Amino acid sequence: MSDRPSLGARLMKLLGLAVLATALLAMAFRAPDRPLESLVARWGAPPSDFLELKLPGGQAQLVHFRDEGPRSDTTPIVLLHATASSLHTWEGWVKSLSATRRVITLDLPGFGLTGPSPLGDYSDEAYDSFLLSFLDQLQISRMVLGGNSLGGEIAWIHAARHPERVTALILVDADGLDVPSPTIPPGARMPDWRPLHELIGVFLPRPLIDRGVRAMYGDPSKVTAALVDRYFELTLREGNRVALARRLAQRDPGRHVDLLARIQAPTLILWGGRDAILAPEAAALFHRAIPASQVRMFPALGHVPQEEDPASTVQAVHTFLHSP
Repeated sequence: MSDRPSLGARLMKLLGLAVLATALLAMAFRAPDRPLESLVARWGAPPSDFLELKLPGGQAQLVHFRDEGPRSDTTPIVLLHATASSLHTWEGWVKSLSATRRVITLDLPGFGLTGPSPLGDYSDEAYDSFLLSFLDQLQISRMVLGGNSLGGEIAWIHAARHPERVTALILVDADGLDVPSPTIPPGARMPDWRPLHELIGVFLPRPLIDRGVRAMYGDPSKVTAALVDRYFELTLREGNRVALARRLAQRDPGRHVDLLARIQAPTLILWGGRDAILAPEAAALFHRAIPASQVRMFPALGHVPQEEDPASTVQAVHTFLHSP
């Protein structure tokens, strides 16, 4: 008679180990949503402000924004952040630009303290409609518009569709082109699958956020624990993780590329030469497609050059805005 355990016993043991491993992972990485009120003191203190934006169907979206610099400036600079980021990414630029210009930054729906959209729509069209409503509520009819990554995509779509409103355009490692990524496999896309979204809304390993932020920098040694805290805690804002999954599922690069030729505003295309998310070659594609454009490359910087080296990159913006 054999002393070896039966196949059934071995399977039960493996199942038990799997359950134990899952339980340990759940204890280690379970990260419950954090209500807005618990995050405002650290991430929404003055000069932050909030407004209630009216949406189609009678719903409303709470929007976290900052309006800095001289209110006498009738053509403010409006800056839009990247996916999974927040208005804080522009703090270095705002400090410099707001000495002479009115600068408005905001958390887009699904991110930062603004939180998820009541409409559940994170398409390019929804973001363009949101931006138009936000600017109208602040009574801004003309502006310099800039954006990084997702924010850059929203900015160039808006500039193409509303050329009378945008006097100059600043694209910082902008998304929206269907070009190969150095790190994202071709055709990769977040499945629009509810159970997966719910799982994402429960777990969030902080080491994963740490690696993600470092991947966005040309020099990962510049990433501090405080910076990772910001990305981590704002991602935990109630509803943001599910919103992020939905945005990634709705992302459709290349869909609006025909709009680029309609952009009339002088355009600065600013890019990090070590961008591991959106290939630096995309800068040349934008330059060829946008009539009045120029390119500034920063070879040592990554996907968020305005955050990694605000002093050098904002100087390029000052030069651009003051050129004929």
